[in-house]
Amino acid sequence: MAGLQDYLQTSIDGLAALRDYDLSAKVEQAVEAIVTALGAGKPMLVCGNGGSAADAQHIAGELVGRFLRERKAYNVIALGTDTSVVTAWSNDYSFDSLYARQVEAHGSAGGVLFAISTSGNSKNVIAAAEAARQAGMTVIALTGEGGGKLKPLSDVLLDVPSRFTPVIQQGHLCLYHYICGAVEDRLAGAA
Repeated sequence: MAGLQDYLQTSIDGLAALRDYDLSAKVEQAVEAIVTALGAGKPMLVCGNGGSAADAQHIAGELVGRFLRERKAYNVIALGTDTSVVTAWSNDYSFDSLYARQVEAHGSAGGVLFAISTSGNSKNVIAAAEAARQAGMTVIALTGEGGGKLKPLSDVLLDVPSRFTPVIQQGHLCLYHYICGAVEDRLAGAA
């Protein structure tokens, strides 16, 4: 592992590359899709594995609770957080189909699936995206460079221009914090 200063410089360089990559138009598409869904009472489902599962919970926490303003709760669910469902389905069937099953249970046409995978190749996240598309949901993918196998399944691809997982995750945090704030502004009214 490099020293702290080198590691911080790698992070700074990664965020500078993300800034220069300019995902502004795609982020606006993602915000609009989420605002449209939540404004119509449709669900936003969020999923990922490992650190991306933690990010899914973080996003749900910001939008069900609050991010920067007092407002009503939004219909956002982080998939994979119900241990009884996770263990029952994974034991009896497959972890690869867990999120797809939860999309079947909680998703609906007009809703949004926010699919997070640093590689873009997580089997259970891909299966969730396929199930969401079949259900008539908008799929927003948050990935690393190129989008992997999630790219063709995504209506909006937010791919951080890196293949280094920590840099991708730091980029994801910046992007979804911005999205949470923009969604609040649109749905709750700008201050």
